[in-house]
Amino acid sequence: MKTKTFLLAVMPLLLISCQPAKDDPEILKGVLVAYFDGVASKDLKQLNDVTTSDFILFEDGKIWNNDSLATTLNKYYKKFSAEFTFDYVNVSIDHESGHITYYNHCDCIVNDTSKMSFNWIENATFKKVDGKWKMNFLHSSIKK
Repeated sequence: MKTKTFLLAVMPLLLISCQPAKDDPEILKGVLVAYFDGVASKDLKQLNDVTTSDFILFEDGKIWNNDSLATTLNKYYKKFSAEFTFDYVNVSIDHESGHITYYNHCDCIVNDTSKMSFNWIENATFKKVDGKWKMNFLHSSIKK
């Protein structure tokens, strides 16, 4: 009887301890920040490093990928500096996928003269690829 009682008390603890731990939401935030650091520096390699090979961006009514984004930035913004700040609304993460909804604010200077500020409402999805978190989708809408 004591053995049964012991097993009944210990079994739930063993089952709980065998479940894989959830990943830290800060990891997803780091991927997001790294992506926008790549945007600010117009660094296609960095953009590709933190996104999946099938990454898609919905922006301004268009469907983009990293190549089309970098090409557009380099074509129209020869001199470009940008600082992005984020207000995280919600971060959810499980073992193989994650999602962030957030506000994105950008202060940028184009061609050393034009100062602009933008505000977006965005959401991004993430998945693990070979044990590493990568962004696989980003949707951006102008915040009104």
